[in-house]
Amino acid sequence: MTFPGYFVSFEGGDGSGKTTQARLLGEWLGEVTGREVVLTREPGGTPLGAEVRRLVLHGDHVDARAEALLYAADRAHHVASLVRPALARGAVVITDRYLDSSVAYQAGGRELSEEDVENLSLWATHGLLPDVTILLDVDPEVAAARLSGEPDRLERAGQEFHRRARETFLRRAAAEPARWVVIDAAAPLQDVQAQIRVDVAARLDLTPVVEEAAAAAAPELPPATLGEPAELPVDEVDEVGEGGEGAAGPGEQPGADVRGDAVAGDAVAGDAR
Repeated sequence: MTFPGYFVSFEGGDGSGKTTQARLLGEWLGEVTGREVVLTREPGGTPLGAEVRRLVLHGDHVDARAEALLYAADRAHHVASLVRPALARGAVVITDRYLDSSVAYQAGGRELSEEDVENLSLWATHGLLPDVTILLDVDPEVAAARLSGEPDRLERAGQEFHRRARETFLRRAAAEPARWVVIDAAAPLQDVQAQIRVDVAARLDLTPVVEEAAAAAAPELPPATLGEPAELPVDEVDEVGEGGEGAAGPGEQPGADVRGDAVAGDAVAGDAR
């Protein structure tokens, strides 16, 4: 089924900067397209997702298969109650993690069958895939050094676990280049955001819209500067886990319109994976 909206997912290890970059992209897309932008996360984009997050990240030991099933259950509910309705009304949906995280962490990291984990999520979502998936790639040791606070279950899984997850992300990106964009997340925040904007505009066929909006806002600027971010704040370290799968930006609600004038579905504040 084709939707009038756009679906963008962010993937990568904890500490790669997904949450900050997703928020910045959402703010920018809202400005240049005039569309509603829904910023969400997995798990945690719905009240059910917040409960799943608590169980899998902050609860007792969870068997690897049970973990995969819990994430898939949350994803089924998230897509049915929040993502599909937003896409159907023409919104831009940006999710901090989606099914590729399950494949990377539960198949790559936990060493379950990649085919089984992927098919489970495809079944749960009726085959819904993002229009573009942005992989923020960074060495796990570098990413771990960016994290603060008490580590969750997946953050404590060890360097080999996170190395396998990273390799799975990169392998999937190489196998499906039409959907994936790989960004070096070790670069400065502004450079990362600038590259994301260029690639997303191209993948979603928004380049003419972006150039028109940029020219109207700053007609004196030469074309080479179009699409480049102005001074962007160096944000907080934003990852909480998936392993810990994405947290909302400061002051944001999971599933919230980034312009602050709407909240999608039943999404409320709460921990996110």
